[in-house]
Amino acid sequence: MKKALILGGGIAGVAAAIAFRKKGFEVELVSDRDYLFIYPISIWIPFGTATFRDVSLPLSELASKHDFLLTIDKVLALDGMQKTVVLEKKGLRHTPPLVVVALGASKMKHEGIEHTFSICGKPEDSLLLKKKIDELVVRGSGNIAFGFGGNPKDPSGVRGGPAFELFFNLHHHLKKLGIRDRYEMTFFAPMEEPGVRMGKKAFLAMQELFKANRFRTCYGKKISHFEPDGIVFEDQSRLQSDLTMFIAASSGHEVIKASTLHQSEAGFIRIDNFCRIEGISGWYAAGDVAALEGPEWKAKQGHLAELMAGNAASNASIEHLGQKGEMRGYQKHLTILCVMDMGDGAGFVYKNSVREIFIPMPVVGHWLKKSWGHYYKFSKRWL
Repeated sequence: MKKALILGGGIAGVAAAIAFRKKGFEVELVSDRDYLFIYPISIWIPFGTATFRDVSLPLSELASKHDFLLTIDKVLALDGMQKTVVLEKKGLRHTPPLVVVALGASKMKHEGIEHTFSICGKPEDSLLLKKKIDELVVRGSGNIAFGFGGNPKDPSGVRGGPAFELFFNLHHHLKKLGIRDRYEMTFFAPMEEPGVRMGKKAFLAMQELFKANRFRTCYGKKISHFEPDGIVFEDQSRLQSDLTMFIAASSGHEVIKASTLHQSEAGFIRIDNFCRIEGISGWYAAGDVAALEGPEWKAKQGHLAELMAGNAASNASIEHLGQKGEMRGYQKHLTILCVMDMGDGAGFVYKNSVREIFIPMPVVGHWLKKSWGHYYKFSKRWL
């Protein structure tokens, strides 16, 4: 049985481990955490409508169910030419013939970022944001600023959706407590039209919601730095904030940037349409760690990460096990797909190269996203 080494225990890594096992490979998954954190549904942790445990799956449970070897360790270095990986605990190891790199991405470094809160960094950050929101509720009033940034070298790494979801959910949370009118809520981003990559329909619908709920906006201003009580922009204007939630855009993982792997300008691994890493036979990449090729509006999302992982397993089985089938590419499947939760409803967003859809879903949309979270966990445990 051919061995496959999966580096990374996030959505892409877990999907790869399961897919490679189903294709008949012997699999080892290396993760620096002993659980899978489901970022798309972590938006509810800061408001107490979901717990940390609700959005986590023990990797040991998945390893037992799908019969793969689990190694809890941190990847420190990779060498594609020498076919080696350096782990924090186990040191230097020669890799098996097949490797899937699914380490995710790092974040853009902004001066003063330590003064902000997020849910797209370390999983524990969601708990820090919850604590800050609870403190602000006890205080009874304040200025709130939520936003996200971009990466000029690779716009596909933007994380605008979760920022909008958190913003709407906080609005709903404060309304339920009967204190929404005591807070000034502002959304900021360096783009002139943040969220427009989801499609013009979705963007215009959100702007109408912003007006209806008296949200302020600060668009088109590049961020200079963050301070404990606000944001300073490059034009030296300032936005006062008692709570700043900011999701920085993705950048190449530090391990990848320090490696010999072929990289994009932003530090993401260059792959072909079949998720094969350029220049290294038997090595694949899936998820946020990879540089995507495709239309300008392309974005890195969980459903694409899973598709890439599945494609890597299918293609590896054809090339390295001699199984029958057609090589699968990811590029024709590039879409933006999300249910943007708002606490008391949601908006369904879909976009591909042919069309774009935005469907408001009052009430039912929120429960649709909740149901997806349950299905995702069920599918990993039992399917």
